[in-house]
Amino acid sequence: MATVTQAACACAPCVCTVDPASAIQKNGKSYCSDACANNHPEGESSCSQSSCGCCS
Repeated sequence: MATVTQAACACAPCVCTVDPASAIQKNGKSYCSDACANNHPEGESSCSQSSCGCCS
């Protein structure tokens, strides 16, 4: 059986990939950063890839 080592961040516009074992977990989903996990409160932009675009 194969083990998943990378998955897409659950933030819809985010293009980052995350390791599910070390990702931020919220509501059963994996996120690349606290900003993505919390739906970018007040425009917070601490995504793991500066070129991602989900934070703009």
